[in-house]
Amino acid sequence: MKNTIFQNKKSIVLVPAAAVALGLLSAGCGDNGQKDNASAPASTGAQTASSSAGGALNGAGATFPAPLYQKWFQEYQAKNGVQINYQAIGSGGGIKGITAKSVDFGASDAPMNDEELAKAPGILHVPTVAGAVAMAYNVPGVPTGIHLTGDVIADIFLGKITKWNDARITVLNPGKNFPALTIAPVHRADGSGTTNIFTTYLSQVSPTFKAGPGAGKSVKWTAGVAGKGNAGVGALVQQTQGAIGYLELAYAIQNKIAFADVQNAKGAFITPSVESTTAAAAGVTLPDDFRAVITNTDDPKGYPITGFTFLLVYKNSKPDVKKFLQWALTDGQKDAPTLIYAPLPDSVQKKALAEVDTIQ
Repeated sequence: MKNTIFQNKKSIVLVPAAAVALGLLSAGCGDNGQKDNASAPASTGAQTASSSAGGALNGAGATFPAPLYQKWFQEYQAKNGVQINYQAIGSGGGIKGITAKSVDFGASDAPMNDEELAKAPGILHVPTVAGAVAMAYNVPGVPTGIHLTGDVIADIFLGKITKWNDARITVLNPGKNFPALTIAPVHRADGSGTTNIFTTYLSQVSPTFKAGPGAGKSVKWTAGVAGKGNAGVGALVQQTQGAIGYLELAYAIQNKIAFADVQNAKGAFITPSVESTTAAAAGVTLPDDFRAVITNTDDPKGYPITGFTFLLVYKNSKPDVKKFLQWALTDGQKDAPTLIYAPLPDSVQKKALAEVDTIQ
């Protein structure tokens, strides 16, 4: 039976701790049998203006961009007086919430598929920033920056490579002394856009992984233990010797968790960073509806496990939603690098602003 850890950090959820606990306990059913909260999020502060009166907005979804969204929502309220309440419950929950119209916006790192869009006509995908998914690990005596390839990562998460001193790992890391320690893969328990980015990448570099589990927000893992949210995965990696897990880069850096350099399509081992994420995002031509995952970049300096994150809104959203998006895509972009996210490339920013202009 898989072990699951449920953990939310104050730094990523803009609701009081008690409200988070109640929200998680009362959440609706998620993609993999876990509970995703699709109800309206609780208030974040003393303001009590109702959403219908235009004084507050409610949102829910991805944990991947949550540290940045926290900063944005606080800054925007201070400047514009609009309270924005957000629950970081995973991309699956964000899609469920906006589909049910129980929130003013959803957040997801995974673009909605055709079936999901059919249930929510009029949804727009607005990219906000790009971020890197880091391969975080806990191997005593082995510092940050080990080299891993996509096929090795895939076989670790398929349960085919089970020891850290496996020859396929040591040959990539001459001079590093790996112990004969069992590898403990850690994956997400909830429907997750971070999982979608990670599994899309693995499906691109490993035909075996593509055949199963494959790509998606929730997949049937054949090995490992599960943590809820980026915070839960990070906590399990920190607590478990031999663990390796995928999580948003800012969580790894903020919590001082070692992470790997991953080989990209050009054969270079790339450290995840704002610069390598920017390189991965800059060369991408997105479709008109923005629904694309930008993993396995061809840019020689780009980090391969990278994706845009999106806010999901209806074309007939409240005026305050449109105003916030216009701010986030312009003034808000300056905050991205300080929290280890890549601002939108100019071409994507202009295209996104044009999309936001269509909101009525």
